[in-house]
Amino acid sequence: MKIASNGIRVHVEEQGRGELSLVFLHYWGGSSRTWRNVIAALPNSHHTVAIDHRGWGESDAPAGGYGLVDLANDAQGIIEALDLKRYILVGHSMGGKVAQLMASRRPKGLIGLALVAPSSPPPLAIPPEARETMAGAYSTRESVGMAIDHMLTAKVLSQKDREQVIEDSLRGAPQAKAAWPWSTSLEDISREVEAINVPTIVIAGELDRVDSVDTLKAELLPRIPHAVMHVMPGTGHLSPLESSDELARLIVDFADARAKAEPNGTNGNATGAAS
Repeated sequence: MKIASNGIRVHVEEQGRGELSLVFLHYWGGSSRTWRNVIAALPNSHHTVAIDHRGWGESDAPAGGYGLVDLANDAQGIIEALDLKRYILVGHSMGGKVAQLMASRRPKGLIGLALVAPSSPPPLAIPPEARETMAGAYSTRESVGMAIDHMLTAKVLSQKDREQVIEDSLRGAPQAKAAWPWSTSLEDISREVEAINVPTIVIAGELDRVDSVDTLKAELLPRIPHAVMHVMPGTGHLSPLESSDELARLIVDFADARAKAEPNGTNGNATGAAS
């Protein structure tokens, strides 16, 4: 379904029931489909909301507005439109950086943050030639295949999942493809994330070549002191597809713990904002 948010129509996949919602934000190049295997592995008692960022999947692709604030406002508008009372943000890579910015605002109802191979708060530090290569990674089937094999994965994807990655990457609007490598990845939210006050889990892939374990330890964990890290063995950057069952278990365990800790619908934002 499509929901009006922040001046555009955002495509949303909604499943399940439950008082606690899991809101999924995908990586640069993906779509809500990136989370399908993870969501399929979750118990039916979990309410899930997977969003296509603007310019990706079936969401609108305006000419501009692809900064972190825009993506965060799009997602927050969906949460408000669906009237989610208690929710956990689950963000992957680019979606993880968007989720960090959203959580830093301490929105009502947010009780937890799950960051999956997230982009770190500081600007992405790579040489200009690497940025150029990155910007062209989603231009052809061959270039996407190269990105899958040499950067994005450590495990071999099923043929179905591989084709989905290729389709989603190629389908992205040109302005959405260009925004992350040339602009959005250079945004610095280091100071903002210090305001995050909900329990946070960082789920890293042992063999991630995009957002490595070492980078997350150096650039993310010190800025969210209460965050805890879990490293998935033998996994690259596309953990929602490479290790979907293991990732689903980690998310369920985290979500269930948060639900037990906040049984009455209160959240850390209400109590922690004054601290």
